[in-house]
Amino acid sequence: MWWQSAVIYQVYPRSFADANGDGIGDLEGVRSKLGYLRDLGVDAIWLSPFYRSPMIDGGYDVSDHRAVDPMFGTLSDLDGLIADARAHGLRVIVDLVPNHYSTEHPWFVDALAAGPGSPARERFHFRPGDGPPNDWQSIFGGPAWTQVPDGEWYLHLFDSSQPDLNWQNPEVHAEFEAILRFWLDRGVDGFRVDVAHGLVKAAGLPDLGTERTHMFDTSGTPYFDQDGVHEIYRAWRKILDSYPGDRMAVAEAWVPSPERVARYVRPDELHQAFNFDYLTAPLRAADLRRVIDASLAACATVGAPPTWVLGNHDTVRPVTRYGSLGRARAAALLMLALPGSAYVHQGEELGLPEVDLPVEVRRDPALARSGHSRDGCRVPLPWSGAAAPYGFGGAPTWLPQPDAWAGLSVEAQTGDPESTVELYRAALRIRRSSWAGSGALRWLDPPAPEVLAFTREPGLVCVANLGSEPMTLDGRPILASGPLNDDGTLPPDTTAWLAV
Repeated sequence: MWWQSAVIYQVYPRSFADANGDGIGDLEGVRSKLGYLRDLGVDAIWLSPFYRSPMIDGGYDVSDHRAVDPMFGTLSDLDGLIADARAHGLRVIVDLVPNHYSTEHPWFVDALAAGPGSPARERFHFRPGDGPPNDWQSIFGGPAWTQVPDGEWYLHLFDSSQPDLNWQNPEVHAEFEAILRFWLDRGVDGFRVDVAHGLVKAAGLPDLGTERTHMFDTSGTPYFDQDGVHEIYRAWRKILDSYPGDRMAVAEAWVPSPERVARYVRPDELHQAFNFDYLTAPLRAADLRRVIDASLAACATVGAPPTWVLGNHDTVRPVTRYGSLGRARAAALLMLALPGSAYVHQGEELGLPEVDLPVEVRRDPALARSGHSRDGCRVPLPWSGAAAPYGFGGAPTWLPQPDAWAGLSVEAQTGDPESTVELYRAALRIRRSSWAGSGALRWLDPPAPEVLAFTREPGLVCVANLGSEPMTLDGRPILASGPLNDDGTLPPDTTAWLAV
C-alpha cells in the first residue's frame, strides 16, 4: 500500500504558486510546479481546500464541495492537475470538510428561509431560546452559537460563518458519501478529513461546564471524539475500498492520546491519522522517545502504520517553534527516519520561519475572535529573485512576503549542498531508495540523556544530538542536518544518518 510509507506534501493552493498574476496561488500554479515536487522526492500531494467558498476561513468554509472556486481555476484545471501529477509519479489527495458548511451553502440558505422546525434546519444544529442553548465556546473564541432573526440559534464550533452539520441526519450522511464518490470518480487518491473528531456531538448538547476553547484540548468534551464518528468512517471505508488503486483517507483528529487516535485507524475505518502528539512535543530526547514509543505501540494494536508531522497550515512553523533553523533541520531528518508515513507542510523544505505580519494584513477569522491568527505560516512561497514576490507570480501577494526571503527561495537554495531544500532532496532520495517502509525501529543505548539513537533495517542508524555537547559517531555518516565538527563528532542540535 503506497500510503503506508509515503511522504505527502501539503499544498496550500492560495500560497503555493500563482499562474495568472493576481497575487493568489491557483491550480495552474500548482501544475507548473509538479516537476519541483517530483524532484523533491515526495510521493503525493495533499491539496488544501480549493472548493467554492466565500473564503472567510481560507476555504474551510465550503459553499459547494463539487465546484472549484474561481479564485483557483476550474474543474478542468483540477482534472489536468491530477493527470499531470500522475504523469510525474505523484498521487493527489484532497481536503474534505464534513464538520461544517459555509453560511452561503444552499443548505444553510434554505434552512434560514424555511424557518424553525423545518426539515432544512434539521441538517444543522438549530435550537430555540432566549440565550445560547449551552455554554460551548468557539474554537476561534467567543460563543459557539449565533442567533438568527427568527430567534433560533445555530451551532458553529469555529467561525459564525461555519455552521456545524448535524450528523444525526441521514441526509448529511448521504450527501458526503456522494461527495466522496464524486471526487473518487475524478481520480483523486484520497482525502484529508478536516476536524475528523468533531462530526458527532453528545446527545442533548450538554454544557461543557468549563471554559475550554483550544482545538488541541479535547479531553472529555461533548463535541469532540464522540464514539459515533466511527460509524461514519466505517461507511466511508467501504466506499474507498470499492475503488481500485489503494484510495485512502487521513484523519485530522486532535484527541487526548495515541490510544484514542488508534481508534480512527482500525482496519475497517480510516487509513491514517495525523500524529499531533509528535507535532506538539518539545524537541527533547525524552519527550520525543515517549511519543514515538506510544505512537508505535498504539498503531500496532490496530495494525496501522504511524504517521509523523512537524507542521501544517494551522501551526507555527518548525523553524520558529523550535527556536532555530538548525533545530528544525535536525527535527526533519529525525522525522524522516521514522517508520511509517511523513507529512511535509509546504515551505518546510525551504526552512521558512513564521512571519510576524502586521495586524492590518492578517486574514484569519480567528484573529477578531481570539486575538491570534494562523496567517504567519501561510505566507506565499519564495521561488526566485531578489525581491518580492520572489517568482511567486503577481504582486502584491495576498499576504506580504518578508524582505529577507531572497536567500530562502527555491532558486537560491538549489545546488547549494548546505541548503535546506537540498537536505530534503537528499533525505527523500535515500529514504525512497533504501529502507522506507521496511525494518522496524530498534532503539540503541544513547551515550547521553539528550541523544536519540535507533536503527532501521536494513543498514541505517539515526542519531539525533539534542543536547549541549558534541558526541562521537559510531558509523559512516551518509547525511547530516548540519556540518560535523572537524574531529568528526556530531554537534548539538544536529541529526545524522549512518550506514552500518
